[in-house]
Amino acid sequence: MVARLLRLAPRAGYSRTELADVRLLRADASLPHTPVLYDACIVIVCQGRKRAFLGDRTYLYDAQHYLVLSVPLPFISQTEATPDEPLLALSIRLDLVMLADLLLVLERDHPAPAAKAVGMASTPMDDGLGDAVLRLLRALEHPVEAHALGSGLLREIHYRMLIGEQGPAMRAALAQREHFGQIARAIRTIQTRFGEHIEVAALASDANMSVPSFHNHFKAVTQTSPIQYLKSMRLHHARLLMIRSGISAIQASDQVGYESPSQFSREFKRFFGHTPKEEARRMRELLLVKAELAWPDFVPDSG
Repeated sequence: MVARLLRLAPRAGYSRTELADVRLLRADASLPHTPVLYDACIVIVCQGRKRAFLGDRTYLYDAQHYLVLSVPLPFISQTEATPDEPLLALSIRLDLVMLADLLLVLERDHPAPAAKAVGMASTPMDDGLGDAVLRLLRALEHPVEAHALGSGLLREIHYRMLIGEQGPAMRAALAQREHFGQIARAIRTIQTRFGEHIEVAALASDANMSVPSFHNHFKAVTQTSPIQYLKSMRLHHARLLMIRSGISAIQASDQVGYESPSQFSREFKRFFGHTPKEEARRMRELLLVKAELAWPDFVPDSG
């Protein structure tokens, strides 16, 4: 896996592949605690180590563990890597249509034991998943193979995630059982309308919950409040816009829904620890972001 990833990702940053839902990450140096926002995805690390800090929990993902998010979540990320042993990983966006089909098959033939739905899970890598990932990397080295075999390999990886150690919890989440479904829909609303004025009371009403109940269930899934989640979504998108499009902080703040540029700058510095201009420059230099590369630790529908 490492040898193939070194060929497929020769430079630091995120590299596209022949498959739109698969991107490769390489980091040649450790990165300290950094606020990030991941889309619903599977992250498989083949060399190096990453940790995710969400609420009071820590999730390790390394050569022995992979990370799965069933909904987009903001959290704190830490990366361990060196020039001699760079972090090498691949991120696979969850295909909800594929998952729905697999869930139908599994629930019919192999029902999962009752489990609490979770938004994030770290799971030991087993031989079956490792073999599927290796075959995916082999196919990615050859465009014809990637397009001919990629869909089937991604389906197998999704399947092996659903039958893994955390499979019952992820199946409960993806099947939107209990209150998880209402919260997932609220998250999708924030995800697609973060630039608009959004009232928590309206989100609670759409979820058929009281405001206190909505707060409790939302925090159970995301480890944060709805308002803080919305703010995080806006700030992460603003950072992405400044880094990839080169626009100013004032332009970015307006595009993500802030009415006051000064409030945006204050909240941005409090969240990321740097002014918008400093953060954009720092991340470009740190991650060697180029126009053709996707942003490493982000986000829904970023191309």
